[in-house]
Amino acid sequence: MAFKPFDLTGKVALVTGGNGGIGLGMAEGLAAAGAKVAIWGQNPEKNAKAEAALKAYGGEVLAQKVDVADEAAIVAAVAEVIAKLGRLDFVAANAGIGGGAPFDQMTTEKWRRVTTVNLDAVFWTFREAAKHMLERANNGDLGGSLVVTSSTSAIHGAPRNQAYASTKGAVLSMVRGLAVEYARYGIRANSILPGWIATDMTSGLQSSDKFNEKAIGRVPMRRWGEGEDFAGIAVYLASDASRFHTGDSFVIDGGYTIF
Repeated sequence: MAFKPFDLTGKVALVTGGNGGIGLGMAEGLAAAGAKVAIWGQNPEKNAKAEAALKAYGGEVLAQKVDVADEAAIVAAVAEVIAKLGRLDFVAANAGIGGGAPFDQMTTEKWRRVTTVNLDAVFWTFREAAKHMLERANNGDLGGSLVVTSSTSAIHGAPRNQAYASTKGAVLSMVRGLAVEYARYGIRANSILPGWIATDMTSGLQSSDKFNEKAIGRVPMRRWGEGEDFAGIAVYLASDASRFHTGDSFVIDGGYTIF
């Protein structure tokens, strides 16, 4: 077949929070499928380790130290990706933080920190990527894919989690709007909702026997999710296989939310 739907050769992908966990799992899938990959992270050592792992797939890799709470840093970093890798076809806005606290004790400062990283940064990242994709589209080069990492927290309730859950619900609405607005340019927008995934954010819970019994014991697949479980969905959404798939939400949780 001349049509190779999952071949990402010639495409450029950006994954924020791409130096570990879900983001690195996505980045590895993209690199293995032939894409040039840029990753953002704040830890230089983790960036270097992730960069080396991604270069093992044989493609071009750009690791950037970026604070996604800084709008100017995001604007500059997106411009650097385009300048150094030539274009930008796929963006996974994956960087995020937790911020649990009893609701009546949640400070405005903490609330703003969570909303800035988990919501504002997605807006800034997608806005800069969209400018580039629209410019290309106006020159006849249609297409692009915007993907946000939301959470199953967006669709079910949990105590002490309102700030995080609010941001993860908000990005679902953002993506639906983008999907409709940019469809005419061949630009798709979709969301991924992970369940309980073994990342730095959940490291404390992973060692809790009580949590593993009560929560992970309810996961039909009977295990924590891993970063590599998100490689396939990233490749699908970056590839031509998903060229007519937009405005959707993909729940990847081992069956937790339906059980």
